[in-house]
Amino acid sequence: MMNDTLTSSLGECVGVEDTNEDELYEALDWLLSRQAAIEKKLAQRHLQEGSLVLYDLTSTWVEGRSCPLAKLGYSRDGKKNKLQIVFGLLCERGGRPVGVEVFEGNTGDPATLGSQIRKVRERFKLNKIVFVGDRGMITEARIREELRPVEGLEWISSLRAPQIQRLARDGMLQPSLFDELDLAEIHHPSFPGERLIACRNPLLAAERARKREAMLVSTESKLEMIRKATKRDQRPLRGKDAIGIRLGRVFARSKMGKHFRYTITDDSFEFERNNENIEREASLDGIYIIRTSLTEEAISADEAVKTYKGLAVVERAFRCCKTVDLKVRPIYHYTAERVRAHIFLCMLAYYVEWHMRKALVPILFDDDDPDGAQAKRSSIVSPATPSDSAQAKASTKKTPEGLPVHSFRTLLSDLATVTKNRVENEAHGISFTRVTRSTPLQHKAFDLLGINPRTM
Repeated sequence: MMNDTLTSSLGECVGVEDTNEDELYEALDWLLSRQAAIEKKLAQRHLQEGSLVLYDLTSTWVEGRSCPLAKLGYSRDGKKNKLQIVFGLLCERGGRPVGVEVFEGNTGDPATLGSQIRKVRERFKLNKIVFVGDRGMITEARIREELRPVEGLEWISSLRAPQIQRLARDGMLQPSLFDELDLAEIHHPSFPGERLIACRNPLLAAERARKREAMLVSTESKLEMIRKATKRDQRPLRGKDAIGIRLGRVFARSKMGKHFRYTITDDSFEFERNNENIEREASLDGIYIIRTSLTEEAISADEAVKTYKGLAVVERAFRCCKTVDLKVRPIYHYTAERVRAHIFLCMLAYYVEWHMRKALVPILFDDDDPDGAQAKRSSIVSPATPSDSAQAKASTKKTPEGLPVHSFRTLLSDLATVTKNRVENEAHGISFTRVTRSTPLQHKAFDLLGINPRTM
């Protein structure tokens, strides 16, 4: 058995204790050859005509420089100058993955949408589907070129900041819109055949204002250093070009250039806040706009906002795959096929984890009463609120039965203490296998999963 399973009975339980490295690679190749068929089966199980499909993209770095998929690109992990791959995940509305695709590391988000449309229509054989994606994925160009021309395709996404600013300039986002409710539906000729649902979250607005002020203060301190550099006695900063280069570096990092007025001469630099621009941006703090092609009969405004927020379940899948539980990296494979198989295997592992989490939710900190949590919210725009049962678990760290509550990771660590021991008595020629007795928590977990550890 491979070295990393010598301390586990897993290999024996699934009958692969004698498997070598070459056989594992052969199994990986076998899995990739059946990806299309497996994804089709998952789609048949979890999708139907008119279903919502959540789609999002992430990236992760690759070790070495041999894989043809590995390219320099925008790193969502903050790993600069590291070759990476990009992969997109298709999920049903509850977060179960039904498909994954790997792209070269320099692929932009919108460029991947077309292949997912073809997968859904040609491989999954679904003609009516609603794609849910963020504003960086379902862009104006993708709607115009790939979604709107295809009958049966609908979408739910959101507007980019410049689009929201244009609506504000056109008078479509008056503060009075949110006097009574934090959600209002508007229409604009620039978005024909679409509904625009404007939302304002006061907590989000306050956080945005706090961050802006912090960035303004930080930028001002750096601009003041430039101003002082032009006035110092020894080696003063001189020349419009030299001063401009220093200024450009500051604004490139802070992205706050639009909020300042400045004057540069050969021997001086002065600046001040552009309060008019700051106030104009602040008036839109906390406002985001959902866009959808679905009619009011097909989906309410509240449900459209809730559906868009559902993209968070795909983010959770990425976190589980990349850092929390499954750890898709490090990736050492050299060939594109092996990398694709590796990512697909991680997707299938998350599919199993998704179902395990659902089964184990009574003894996890996860909210086991989503309907109760929803009922406590004043509106769909307001922040999520835990249900009474989730709050009770969080405060007492106990279930109603008195069992300790765990995260998914710590529960797996607890279950890993169950051991399968081989007992031998050489004097009497007796040997037998004995599984350690489960604690009440472990017994509950196995019961929820429908597993009897003594039969393994």
